[in-house]
Amino acid sequence: MTRLHLAAYFGVQEALSALLNNTVEADAKNTKRQTPLSYAASNGHEGVVKLLLNTGKVDVDLKDTKYGWTPLSWASENGHEDVVKLLLDTGKVDADSKSNSGKTPLWWASTKGYEGIVKLLLGMGKININTKATEYN
Repeated sequence: MTRLHLAAYFGVQEALSALLNNTVEADAKNTKRQTPLSYAASNGHEGVVKLLLNTGKVDVDLKDTKYGWTPLSWASENGHEDVVKLLLDTGKVDADSKSNSGKTPLWWASTKGYEGIVKLLLGMGKININTKATEYN
């Protein structure tokens, strides 16, 4: 885990901005291929997500190796509607991406009752509403 990961995880925009200005790799990966963007998306740090997206140097659809989750999966699972919208607006995410267990962002949002996220995802028109997860834990 890098300093950039920590700044993204805790949502410290000033530190993240300073690190990015010092040529730190915006898309650094930890041992599980999680990026600062995944941490920021998971924790709902909209400002940090914007900073990372604005670099143009992050893979917005990168899956981690532990669960096969993308930043969109993390944001959907945790109910961060504004972050989901930011990620979808890039046009670079697979809104129907399946994790290692077959769970999609829609699966997470609907299971947890995040109506706004469900509407955003369905509005993409690229979602298979009949996808089944292979594991439910």
